[in-house]
Amino acid sequence: MSDHPRFRPGRPVTLLCLALLAGGCGLDEAARRTDEAPQPLAEPAITPVEIAALPPLVEPEPAEPQWTAPPADFWSELRSGFTLRTPDSPAVDYYRERFLRSPHDLRRLLERGAPYLPWILAQVEARGMPTEIALLPAIESGFDPFAYSHGQAAGLWQFIPSTGRHFDLKQNWWYDGRRDPVPATQAALDYLDQLHDRFDDWLLAIAAYNSGEGNVRSAVRRNRARGRPESFEHLRLPPETRAYVPRLVALAQIVADPERFGVELPDIEAGARLTTVDLGGQMDLALAAELAGIPLAELYRLNAGFNRWATPPDGPHRLLLPADAAGRLSAALDTLPPEQRVRWVRHRIRSGETLGTIARRYQTTVAVLRDVNELRGDRIRAGRHLLIPVAQRSLEDYAGSLAAREARRLEAGGRRYRVRPGDTLWDIARAEGVSVRDLARWNGLAPADTLRPGRVLVLHKGDPATSMQRRVVYEVRRGDSLAAIAARFRVSVRELTRWNDVDAARPLHPGQRLTLYVDVRKQS
Repeated sequence: MSDHPRFRPGRPVTLLCLALLAGGCGLDEAARRTDEAPQPLAEPAITPVEIAALPPLVEPEPAEPQWTAPPADFWSELRSGFTLRTPDSPAVDYYRERFLRSPHDLRRLLERGAPYLPWILAQVEARGMPTEIALLPAIESGFDPFAYSHGQAAGLWQFIPSTGRHFDLKQNWWYDGRRDPVPATQAALDYLDQLHDRFDDWLLAIAAYNSGEGNVRSAVRRNRARGRPESFEHLRLPPETRAYVPRLVALAQIVADPERFGVELPDIEAGARLTTVDLGGQMDLALAAELAGIPLAELYRLNAGFNRWATPPDGPHRLLLPADAAGRLSAALDTLPPEQRVRWVRHRIRSGETLGTIARRYQTTVAVLRDVNELRGDRIRAGRHLLIPVAQRSLEDYAGSLAAREARRLEAGGRRYRVRPGDTLWDIARAEGVSVRDLARWNGLAPADTLRPGRVLVLHKGDPATSMQRRVVYEVRRGDSLAAIAARFRVSVRELTRWNDVDAARPLHPGQRLTLYVDVRKQS
């Protein structure tokens, strides 16, 4: 495992509804360290990331082994495996009081975790880990599978792209395994197991999960050289990590004895469960929802890794569904011909079209067009035909599609523009005071695309909070520029300047904070 600071899961994010709980994105690895001597506890200098809360979900279930129903008394089962050393410290006391100060927010946090906690607990128990680790996503992401941080960390366990790839979490146009609760949980526990093997101390392993193995190893070596204790509470670690571990310990203390602290834990239904359905190949998600008898929006919430209107051509081809819905879908798949799982169209290539423009038009990728049509390169000829997989419904019906986001923008204050003869994206963008890039992106176009008279475009000047959009606060680092930050988070420089009321001609300063609104499905 690399000691490079970027090689680790992302730092935790903070739910907007949990602002009182003092979660947050981490500081840069070069951030100042705390003194080795005990310091008075102060508010941690952690950059906040506000996240729109998701509605409670039905409880998911993994691919292998199958999901099992939660124990009759889930919280007792969880408590029975608590074995973490929980030293009394001002930091633990402080964060326990922070949780207790807002019992409503604490309950909402745990309710949001209800779909995932039984699965995570089963995996933790199977590995013989302290069951407090099942609560770690509460600190990392607030149990939000769409959580996204300024460090590009995603999902319940907040994996950054490089660490996700190391643990075989696929990240592509179709799918992001960092947001899929099943493989992400397995990857997180694999990583924690590795860290425990190295440090032989769970608190140190958890600290290393947050700040990186190299930081913790260096802190241990410093104390060893000076003859000082090597336990977590005595180490000189980044401020974020000094807050991260006590927050987990404090939450576990409350769960361990809720009556003592006057807290009512939410019920987790013993009979609620999800199961995994093997689709056997690529499938339109709207068709899957229809056959399963559940709303498409619910299917997307339960399968947060899928970015588009169908499962990826190369997989995974499985869905997590409520048991009854899974039964209906499995029965329907037995009689559904494979060619009907995705709708196909025959597209006649027009002069000037490229594989890229055709792929964007049909919400697919150039690689899919090449594979389906057995093309060796990107050259195509006008007059010939391509076979293309397409969505069965209007893209506005797919919760994660661009068209659905456009519809939500209209509801949030956007408006429509009907293309007139002679109009170009450049003309419309200039007249509306927006960038060509923004206008094209809002409408699923390329900046050079030709417009068809009568087409309706979405014009949007606000910043709506959609179910797939997250507010991120980014702290400028040395060498950063607006262009580099915009490219990193897949937004435009114009959006950055508008969101933050900054002059694009002026240089940024290290420590300056910028607010961004990122679409988590575009970060793969």
